[in-house]
Amino acid sequence: MFKKSFREITRYPSAIVGLAVVLLMFVVAIYAVIKIPYREAIRLWRGGEDVWYHNPRNASPAWMNFFWGKNLPESFFLNSADGTAEKTVVENPDGTRQITINYTFDFPYDGFPQELILYFDVAFAEKQPFIAMEWLTPDGRRFQFGNIGVTAQQTYRFSQDQKLSRKVGGMAPQKGLFWDVFSDARPGEEMPLKGTYQLILTGTTFEPDSDIDAELVVHGQVAGLAGTDHQRRDLSVALLWGTPVALIFGLVAALGTSVLTMIIAAIGTWYGGWVDEMIQRITEVNLVLPFLSILIMVGTFYSRSIWTILGMTILLSIFTGSIKAYRAIFLQVKESTYIEAARAYGAGNGRIIFHYLIPRMIPLLIPGLVSSIPIFVFLEASLAVLGIGDPVLPTWGKIIFDAQTQDALYKGFYYWILEPAALLMATGLGFAMLGFALDRIFNPRLRGI
Repeated sequence: MFKKSFREITRYPSAIVGLAVVLLMFVVAIYAVIKIPYREAIRLWRGGEDVWYHNPRNASPAWMNFFWGKNLPESFFLNSADGTAEKTVVENPDGTRQITINYTFDFPYDGFPQELILYFDVAFAEKQPFIAMEWLTPDGRRFQFGNIGVTAQQTYRFSQDQKLSRKVGGMAPQKGLFWDVFSDARPGEEMPLKGTYQLILTGTTFEPDSDIDAELVVHGQVAGLAGTDHQRRDLSVALLWGTPVALIFGLVAALGTSVLTMIIAAIGTWYGGWVDEMIQRITEVNLVLPFLSILIMVGTFYSRSIWTILGMTILLSIFTGSIKAYRAIFLQVKESTYIEAARAYGAGNGRIIFHYLIPRMIPLLIPGLVSSIPIFVFLEASLAVLGIGDPVLPTWGKIIFDAQTQDALYKGFYYWILEPAALLMATGLGFAMLGFALDRIFNPRLRGI
């Protein structure tokens, strides 16, 4: 049966495309779970800036450089503790140390960095070490600045140094330090000077066991495959993990709703009487209940856990118009001769319902089940956009919600909205195309259309 159905699917190009999209979604979901385990994904998504401090804030994906025709800078970092920056220590006779850290790097980009930050890791007992800084440009200019006493875990942000800003002509330091002063660009169109730069830290310690290490982080304007958000988080984490979350929610909701609806309709039809009457009245009441409003109330006043929302979604989706559609079909099947034969040889009610009535409906169940999966995927995303999503899990809807609250479209961060929206559309298109093809295959009335 499955081989025959698969051969039938290959007759429809739309089904092949839909099946390819669906399979790709499952591959991505499996890859996400293996590559980024659940606990690691939660740690990354909820860790904040202490986890993502290497990333720039609100940076577009790196592949956008191809469309812009520019080589905008990506983030990079140099650390004296791991050897990526040259560190020299000179021991003085009085027990003090002269520590020099040299950060040398090439800057071949067409744009200025977003920010420059030094993260100090200093060891001392009582007397703070003293740091002086010097910046060397490819054209021979030198800027001396800093001259500060540093604490154990101090952070120095170039953009907040007003004295440095005045030294570079009143510009923001991350721009003025890279500015090509000899270019003829008009104000506001300044270009960076390409070449090799140096940042030299000269530190003096006043205790025998004191030490100085520092990490220079140069934040670019683009980052990674998916870009970053306002908290420096890599959006690829949520895009990847949003795939298994969306598929699980959609599959479980669609499967639970379709199967339970069919079973309840079969039970009501077979027993008839007050059982069927009760099921029909519950269905009619449920049809007039505000489905989305109830889910919002549950998420607001009880729990926003995805499992709670999933359970309520299934519960509210069982008694829908599908029960009446299944009931109409079951009433016809109930009068079939093979049902009469089963009753004649003494088959019980349960056997007749689950072995004779329900199996006849499976061919009609499969297309509807596949087609309903994107409906529940969109529902989960919609709840997240409304602020009712699971507060722990990184999902596509959560990305859109964050983008909405941070005015991403107004500020020009289009990637922040378009990436999860494109995945939602691809999911809907894949399952819809596959579902329509399956409907043609399993529904005799649609064959040949």
